[in-house]
Amino acid sequence: MASMVSLGLENDPALTTRSVLASMLLGSTPPRLPVAVLVRAGEMFGFTEGSVRTALSRMAASGELRRDAQGWYRLQGDLLTRQSRQGESRSALTSQWSGRWRLAVVEQGARSATDRAALRDALIRLRFAEQREGLWLRPDNLDSRSQQHPWQLADAQCRWFLAEPEFSFEQNEQEFAANLWSLSQWATRATELRKKMHTLLAPLQQRDTSALAPGFVVSASVLRHFLADPLLPRELLPRHWPGAALRADYDQYDTTYREALDEWVRQPAPPLPSRS
Repeated sequence: MASMVSLGLENDPALTTRSVLASMLLGSTPPRLPVAVLVRAGEMFGFTEGSVRTALSRMAASGELRRDAQGWYRLQGDLLTRQSRQGESRSALTSQWSGRWRLAVVEQGARSATDRAALRDALIRLRFAEQREGLWLRPDNLDSRSQQHPWQLADAQCRWFLAEPEFSFEQNEQEFAANLWSLSQWATRATELRKKMHTLLAPLQQRDTSALAPGFVVSASVLRHFLADPLLPRELLPRHWPGAALRADYDQYDTTYREALDEWVRQPAPPLPSRS
């Protein structure tokens, strides 16, 4: 029985100051913003200016952000890598599929728990699925070296093979892929996210500021869901696969949301209530 890769379908995680700031920068091109905009974004979720500035300092100290000469914060390190992966996931560019699968066979021998965890994370980032312990695979339809660091981790612990598997009458190749990646769960979540975007689109177009916070959460959820897309060849996808529809909806939604957010964050902050 093939095991399933976790596709990040858990309930949306609780927002923290750091996650709001990271999401703001991850959604910006280029990934740099002034402090004033980041402070306003934090205010949208009830975070004080002090907590935002503290989070920015901590993220800079940990290597996630860099403050440039103009005083703007820019992504770096793992977050910058994540934005690159996020862009690839959103565009969903794949190569023509020859029918071959790429196999990663984990080398035998003693490995630390840290090495095993790092390898699992790297292979999942590369959109491989574990068919059984020590054997990971995926259709050979992606740029083989677009993510340098995960490949380096995988190369250090795996041997690579290309194969054209044969399937019995009882299980065809499409069913095999659907079980490996739990495609029905991904499709269900995609449909839910499309409905949420549709509900929020009109209020955002009308610049209803009460839609900004929930709209931010939905946007981050969609981008996380793109990262969980295994980007399979169309020959292996179920009928009515919602990947293209989700991306088309998000393009429209993201443009509308960014326009509404940009107008809001650049307005003067409301005065603090009087303490008299």
